[in-house]
Amino acid sequence: MTKYLLAISVFITACNKTNSKQDFNNSSETPSTSLVILGNVQDAGSPQIGCEKKCCTNLFQKPNENRKVVSLGLIDQKNQKTYLFDATPDISSQMKILTKTTKLNNAELTDGIFLTHAHIGHYTGLMYLGKEATDAQNMPVYVMPRMGTFLSSNGPWDQLVERKNIALQQMTPNKSISLSDSISVTPILVPHRDEYSETVGYRIKGPNKSALFIPDIDKWEKWDRNVIEEIKQVDYAFLDATFFSGEEINNRDISHIPHPFVIESLKKFKKLSSSEKNKIVFIHFNHTNPLLDEGSRESNYVIQKGYNIGRIYDCFEM
Repeated sequence: MTKYLLAISVFITACNKTNSKQDFNNSSETPSTSLVILGNVQDAGSPQIGCEKKCCTNLFQKPNENRKVVSLGLIDQKNQKTYLFDATPDISSQMKILTKTTKLNNAELTDGIFLTHAHIGHYTGLMYLGKEATDAQNMPVYVMPRMGTFLSSNGPWDQLVERKNIALQQMTPNKSISLSDSISVTPILVPHRDEYSETVGYRIKGPNKSALFIPDIDKWEKWDRNVIEEIKQVDYAFLDATFFSGEEINNRDISHIPHPFVIESLKKFKKLSSSEKNKIVFIHFNHTNPLLDEGSRESNYVIQKGYNIGRIYDCFEM
């Protein structure tokens, strides 16, 4: 419990009203509405199972507690509610930290979970809501139609539905869901490997600012939307940065796991103004991605170019 209390303290310290995006050195009150990065790693975590590369060797010996699978938390202080974007294998610690940010609400579970798609890092945390764990009651889980069918028709997930551990809330593409009089969430379809479900990103609108959350997409060019225009319409853009380049994957056919390389994104976004570049927060790093290392040459390069690299507990006023 001590490590969770420390993380909560760090996060609350990080979120204050003076700037849009905070670091851990500022101290004040938590904004009325905010987003927090609860993880920035690709589905399989870091270190990754079976990895013998240098990026994992030391982590097997000495794990880094900040290496959590990508997730966002939405905090509504006014209404004392919290929402989780994606149910990761790290949901236990992520939900503990998120729910303890509200000042008056003593709830241990969030008020809802928004799923992006049916790949392991984005929904398998739901298992901890079941009978073997917390045995939740009617946790709202927001899903697209295929995602809802997948959960309802396949074990062990169907047991969560049948026992009413979770209550599926079906979404419609581009149709906003109102969470309060000033907070809404809109699912946006994106192209990805949709073996079991659709894939969506989200536009999250708060009282003052808005954000785009796209942790997974095949390539920007495959999207039926112009990512440049989408970035211009929001204040923050949390974007897929799974691989820095193709060079880091030398044991897999990377054509089977397409994502926008960071070097491709930097090229695509290079004509954006400094203020537009500063909206971009790269997330969802494969265990091989050097952006996981804050001191890496690649991390310094991305920062020097005017972009942001999502770090755990970074907080963004909404």
